[in-house]
Amino acid sequence: MSPAFGAMEVEHYSKGVLLEPFVHQVGGHSCVLRFNDKTICKPLIQREHQFYETLPTEMRKFTPQYEGVVSVSFEEDEDGNLCLIAYPLNGDHDNLENLDNSDCEPKSKLLRWTNKKTVLLENEKISKEWVRQHRKEEKMKSHKLEEEFEWLKKSEVLYYTVEKKGNVSSQFKHHNPWSMKCHQQQLQRMKENAKHRNQYKFILLENLTSRYEVPCVLDLKMGTRQHGDDASEEKKANQIRKCQQSTSAVIGVRVCGMQVYQAGTGQLMFMNKYHGRKLSVQGFKEALYQFFHNGKYLRRELFESVIKKLTELKSVLEKQESYRFYSSSLLIIYDGKERQEVAVDSDPEDLEDLSEESSDESAGAYAYKPSTSTVDVRMIDFAHTTCKYYGEDSVVHEGQDTGYVFGLQNLIDIIKEIRDESSE
Repeated sequence: MSPAFGAMEVEHYSKGVLLEPFVHQVGGHSCVLRFNDKTICKPLIQREHQFYETLPTEMRKFTPQYEGVVSVSFEEDEDGNLCLIAYPLNGDHDNLENLDNSDCEPKSKLLRWTNKKTVLLENEKISKEWVRQHRKEEKMKSHKLEEEFEWLKKSEVLYYTVEKKGNVSSQFKHHNPWSMKCHQQQLQRMKENAKHRNQYKFILLENLTSRYEVPCVLDLKMGTRQHGDDASEEKKANQIRKCQQSTSAVIGVRVCGMQVYQAGTGQLMFMNKYHGRKLSVQGFKEALYQFFHNGKYLRRELFESVIKKLTELKSVLEKQESYRFYSSSLLIIYDGKERQEVAVDSDPEDLEDLSEESSDESAGAYAYKPSTSTVDVRMIDFAHTTCKYYGEDSVVHEGQDTGYVFGLQNLIDIIKEIRDESSE
C-alpha cells in the first residue's frame, strides 16, 4: 500500500475511490477533485510535484499539505456514464482491467474509503427499470449543465439562492458552476484520450476548506508575470497581454475567482476569472470589499488576521532565493457561517431579535462572531514554478520573486485601506 493511503488508516480495500467534483474550486483551469472530506486531488504535473516534495520548511504553513500520489482511471459504463476512480499507486491493483467497476453504478454498489474503515453501501433491490430511468434523468441533467456552462461564459458574476431549510454547507454541491465546468472538461479530455491512455497520476493535497462550514474563498493570481520560462512564444504573448489588460501589470495581483456566502439574502455569490481580468484597480478594491462583506455588514474582525498572515508570507518569500512562482495563486479562506454570541449579563428577552445594528463593534450586548475565527492564507498552483535547486531549468533566477512580493504588498495596502475607511 502506498504511504498516502497508509496514512489514511484504510483497513481494507477491494475497489477504487469514486472521485467527485471539488465544489469549492473557484478558479484555475485544472480539475480539482474531492478524494474524501479532508483530501483533494488534481492531475500530477511534474514541476508542481517537485515543488511539494522539496519546498522549504518555512513555506509549508503557507501551502496545502502534500499527501502523496494516486493512480486515476477513467471508466465508462455501457450507457456512457463517466467516472474517475482513484487507486493506490503501488498497491495490489495495478492491473486495472481485472477490477470490478460496479462502484460506478448509480444507486447500486458504491465503495468509498473513510478515515477509519471501508464502507460498502448496497441496494440490490433496485430494479433495472429504475436504474434505466435514473440514467435518463442524469443525462438530462448533464445536458442542462452544458447549457449552464454556455451561460456561465457570458455571466461572470452569479448569485444562487440557498434554501432556508436544511444545512447551508450541504447545499454547496449543487451550486458552484466553476468546479462543475472544470470537472466536465477533465472528463472530456480523458474520454478523448481513453483509446491511448487510461491511467493518470494525481497528487493528493490537503482540503483547505474542510474545517469551514460555509467556506468563502478568494483566488488571487499573483505576480506581474504569469508565463513560465518554458512557455511558447504564443503562450508568452497571450499571458503578457492578459497581465497588461488587467490589474496584474499595475499592482501585481488580480481576481481569479471568488465564492462568498451572503447571509443577508441567503445567496451564494460567484465571480469568475473573466470578470476578474476586467477589473480596474478601483474595481479590484471593490471586489475585495465584497469578499469581506456578507450582504449585511463588513466582516471587520477578519482584517487583522489576514493582514498578519499576508505580512508573514511576504517576509518568508523575501528570503527565498531563486524561486519564481509564475501563474501561482493565493487563496484567502474564511467561514461565512456565523454563530450568535451574547454577553453573559444580557437580558434573555433581548435575545429574541438580533438586529443588523447589533453586529457593530459598538453594539455592546450582542455580536456576530464566526464559528471558525481563523482566516487561512495559502499559496497554490505551482505548475510553472522554477528554482535553481531543480537543476533542469535552462533559466536560473537570482534573488526574490519581486513580482509576487510586489503583488503581496499592494494586496496588504488595499486591505488596510478598506479596514481604515470602514472604521471612519
